[in-house]
Amino acid sequence: MHEKKPILSVGLLTLPESYPGALYSLHELLGMAGRGWAHVTGEPEAASCRFSPRLVSRDGLAVASPAGPSIAVEAALEDMAQPDIVIVADLAFRLDGDTRGLWTEEAAWARRAYAAGAVVCSICSGSLFLAEAGLLNGIEATTHWSAAPVFRDHYPQVRLRPERILCPAGPEHRIVSAGGASTWAELGLYLIARFSGSLEARRMSKIFLLGDKSDGQLPFAAMARPRQHEDGAVAAAQLWIADNYSAPNPVGRMAEAAGLPERTFSRRFRKATGYGPVEYVQAMRIEEAKQMLETTAEPTDSIALAIGYADPVFFRRIFKRTVGVTPARYRQRFSAFLRA
Repeated sequence: MHEKKPILSVGLLTLPESYPGALYSLHELLGMAGRGWAHVTGEPEAASCRFSPRLVSRDGLAVASPAGPSIAVEAALEDMAQPDIVIVADLAFRLDGDTRGLWTEEAAWARRAYAAGAVVCSICSGSLFLAEAGLLNGIEATTHWSAAPVFRDHYPQVRLRPERILCPAGPEHRIVSAGGASTWAELGLYLIARFSGSLEARRMSKIFLLGDKSDGQLPFAAMARPRQHEDGAVAAAQLWIADNYSAPNPVGRMAEAAGLPERTFSRRFRKATGYGPVEYVQAMRIEEAKQMLETTAEPTDSIALAIGYADPVFFRRIFKRTVGVTPARYRQRFSAFLRA
């Protein structure tokens, strides 16, 4: 029987000044956490919780966005009396404007949610809402660099850090602000890592290609899901290699586990799974190497040996050919990008 994972409710607060991009992007990202990886790769889910995001507005009606299209709202404030997480995304504002006195009902709702234990977050100029709600008084916060003068003029009690991309602050870090509009990705991955685990955050970054894309798509890619099949001999070989991928002569020993001559086994394995046996073993080894690079400080040579490559130079060459970057570059990308 599968253990039932907790579900955190996320209120994506929609205001008359809200732009839709970050709201919809976070809705999709958080909604996929805890279920998307299994669908793509066939691996079991490892998330410690899931998220239930809903677009929420004062009256539950669609909101006309300053970007043009209306934002489809799913709930009214009264329908989400105790959200676990509140997020306010980027807002349209004038550099010479004044946000004081706006959003009174929504601000009261956010304050109540915070008082009840919710984590309250902003993206870009959405931090103006948190400042107006009084939630940033005396603590550090970031915002889009262009909003800094508004804080200076109207919210001087906020310890503004516009150089930061992500700024968790306050008791238990229950106030989290992010910089420009595109930092919805950093905020989303931060929340997934915080509540559902760093492994799940890395997985979501790979599915959505979030982070540095200068090396192309290969660093984000995972082993493609093998075909489903009913070949019992091949299934026995797959079961054996799952625990023995670092063993010498893995293909010959897989054939033994399947009880088939090696040539017959290779033909049936490719037909059943879509992989050649050598290709399959190599993919499993590289996936294990990636996991070790992400989560340990083991030297690359030690990782190569642990997964079955006695020659570290050959391992580095095959890793770069498969993943598109060196092991050192891969470790740099995926072991550090979640640090706030």
